[in-house]
Amino acid sequence: MRLALDSSGFLGEVSISFWIPTAVLTAALVIKLPSIIKMWRDPMLRAVGGLLLFACAVFVFAAPRTIAWTNRVAGVPNISAPLVYSLLTALCASWLLLIIAWRNGRSDRSAQTRRVTRWVVSIYAGVVAALWVLFALADVPEERLRDLDTYYANTPFMREEILLYLVAHTVACSITARLIWNWIRTDGLDAWLRWGLGLLGVGYATNLFFDAAKLTAVVARWTGHDLDWLSTNVAPAGACVSATLVAVGFIVPHVGQYLHERWHVRLRHRGLGPLYQLTRTVTGEREPFAPHAPAELRLIRRETFIRDALLQLSRHLDEDLRGRSYEAALALGFEPGRARALAAAVTLLDAAGGSRPPRTDGAGSPSGPDTTYLLQEIQAVSQALRHPDDITAVRARATAPAESVPAHE
Repeated sequence: MRLALDSSGFLGEVSISFWIPTAVLTAALVIKLPSIIKMWRDPMLRAVGGLLLFACAVFVFAAPRTIAWTNRVAGVPNISAPLVYSLLTALCASWLLLIIAWRNGRSDRSAQTRRVTRWVVSIYAGVVAALWVLFALADVPEERLRDLDTYYANTPFMREEILLYLVAHTVACSITARLIWNWIRTDGLDAWLRWGLGLLGVGYATNLFFDAAKLTAVVARWTGHDLDWLSTNVAPAGACVSATLVAVGFIVPHVGQYLHERWHVRLRHRGLGPLYQLTRTVTGEREPFAPHAPAELRLIRRETFIRDALLQLSRHLDEDLRGRSYEAALALGFEPGRARALAAAVTLLDAAGGSRPPRTDGAGSPSGPDTTYLLQEIQAVSQALRHPDDITAVRARATAPAESVPAHE
């Protein structure tokens, strides 16, 4: 954004890129589009789709070049005014519909919810119809690309049209911002959702600056003063900032959750490293390597490789050693979950030849070794392998001669 001061000290002409918020809004729409198409019956997703679509349309058709093109194609001076006002009014309705869907939940289909939805649609559809009627009655022959609101602020019917769309916009912004901030204060929200709602709340609140600047400039015209710079410079800047915040607010929960899941998958893959190296040494094989495979697929392949190798080792597991190691870990002060992982690590190293040659006489019990824990808790066992000192201490205590251990232990 480029701001310049004129010689009188007031804000001069402002060059604002309407395409920046348009690009961000389009990105948000593209990200949400697959979910919207897949779950079209979900009222919340429909409201999100409508909101982003109308927001994009508002900025596209509110750009001065698009305004001039629309007027030229239609052959009617300032015909773009009711078009932009109508798109903005539809955007306001989509804000309220989204809040209704969010507040009442995805599964809510109560008569009250349907009634409120119909009221919102009916009222804002009526506002759109009134905007076109008022424009048809108004006399606005001179094309204005940037200052139409203030230039025609005293023109009969156009005056009422300008006031109508601003009031409708202000009401929708106020209600939406208030409900979002109330929602943010509730417990149990996902951190990414809370951040997204915070950006949405700030975005809708910033929209009120747009309304305040526009209304102040219009009222100044009614009283014979000139504060047009508020309408032509400050208000569009506020609208661009607001739209960008709203778009980012929709993007953050989706992208944030996506990145969080990818990072969690990578951490799990890395966490299995020690156990993978152990099983790789035993089997003499490697997991399938695909550098361009998705992180989820690489994790599944590593988990599968490890479990297959553990099944091969299962006939060499010493269940008696695992039991003694578990008791030893508890005696050393480890909590039960950690103790089980350390005991499993000691047993695996024993079976793999880490402390002695692998057993070849079968399982330690007639029914065979219990591999349930090993196969289910490979992450915990792998983490235990990262602490060789703890494993050494547990093994030493578990394999100590019985007479060297006090009877009460």
